[in-house]
Amino acid sequence: MNGSHQIVIVGNGISGVTCARHIRKVDSQVKIILVSGETEHFFSRTALMYIYMGHMKYEHTKPYADDFWSKNRIDLKFGWVKNVDFSQRFLLFENGEKLSFEKLILATGSKPNKFGWPGQDLLGVQGLYSFQDLESMEQRTNEISRAVIVGGGLIGVEMAEMFASRKIPVTFLVRGKSFWDNVLPTDEAELVANHIMEHHIDLRLDTELLEIIDDGNGAVKAVKTSTGEIIPCEFVGLTAGVSPNIDFLKNTDLKTNRGIVVNKKFQTNIPEVYAIGDCVEFMEAPGPDRKNIEQVWYTGRMHGETLAFNLTHESPVEYKPGIWFNSAKFFDIEYQTYGFLPTSWGKDKWSFYWEDETRKIAIRLLFDAQDRLLATNVFGWRMRHAFFDKAIKEGWDSDKVIKLLAEASFNPEFFNNHHMEVVHKYNQDKGRNVQLSKKSMFQKIFGFNS
Repeated sequence: MNGSHQIVIVGNGISGVTCARHIRKVDSQVKIILVSGETEHFFSRTALMYIYMGHMKYEHTKPYADDFWSKNRIDLKFGWVKNVDFSQRFLLFENGEKLSFEKLILATGSKPNKFGWPGQDLLGVQGLYSFQDLESMEQRTNEISRAVIVGGGLIGVEMAEMFASRKIPVTFLVRGKSFWDNVLPTDEAELVANHIMEHHIDLRLDTELLEIIDDGNGAVKAVKTSTGEIIPCEFVGLTAGVSPNIDFLKNTDLKTNRGIVVNKKFQTNIPEVYAIGDCVEFMEAPGPDRKNIEQVWYTGRMHGETLAFNLTHESPVEYKPGIWFNSAKFFDIEYQTYGFLPTSWGKDKWSFYWEDETRKIAIRLLFDAQDRLLATNVFGWRMRHAFFDKAIKEGWDSDKVIKLLAEASFNPEFFNNHHMEVVHKYNQDKGRNVQLSKKSMFQKIFGFNS
């Protein structure tokens, strides 16, 4: 790409920053301008909750020193983009400034969903995605009597933990019959729901938000639920998912649907205009059991790496995300998933499920009719990504997965592992006599190597 004069990247989240860094590694000459109105410098978005909880300060969430950008000749432009003129090829900022571009990369992220609830724009009603959201949350939750969270997803759990850390009473409205039951099978959904309630969260399942009630001064004073109950509160957290942040790009020449429409090389319908990250919607899913829109940290990073490669090499490649995986935390229970594990399945698949007596540690393995591993959910037990990535790609049978399960464990040595209990239940359920393979000293020191 040497000879191209300027690339403008809108958005300094993981996708935009990764792309900028990897372009610079290959091309020392191109001018790179990184645009953001959220914060001047890149920070770890997943760490926002820890700032609120007092475990970190904002400066601790920045992976790079402030002089990193000047040293790598990546120019930072602070400001909100109001509009993009694709024909004249410039950005228009809210303050009236303009910035021309030759190549444009849109990495504008997500925004919290709103579903037209009455009162959803009142003061004290918001999501938690941006740094500005965190600042607003800090201002609106000081000495409040109760908060209400709407939506049974991962951000909702994070917000509940944030309030719990400050001893703020929380009511959690979830429309499903169990927590996250549109993602998790019943056993896992119930495990998570029980754990949330153990942390003194007032979890209301099968309950929807109907209305957010005004206090007469433009702020929230209560919510009304589908059961007819009025719940007094001074803050409402909207955590019913996110959607691509593309409102300012609508009614332009750029093709959008739910997100910015791209092919597998991140090209839009406009030459030299690309999109990556949470704002992207692929024309077709990028792989088996993958979705057209995937708003996960690691996929954003991979988007940035792939596009940077394509912009710095003569032969561009298509984005290949591989086996789906994700991780999260429900208070102190860690969650990992590998492969696509649906909430239910037919006769063409079968699963093995084990849960410890405390209902805090669990593993589910899903197999097809030919006994090939398809996916797994793990709770409270840290596992090696490489193990399940290899097992799913190679289609290991159930006996092999169970036999080698000790190699998957990533728990520190002082943690109690549950391999024997899992093997025992598997043998009991399947009428087998599988023996657990013991870790070699090399495996104990260096991890999985099968």
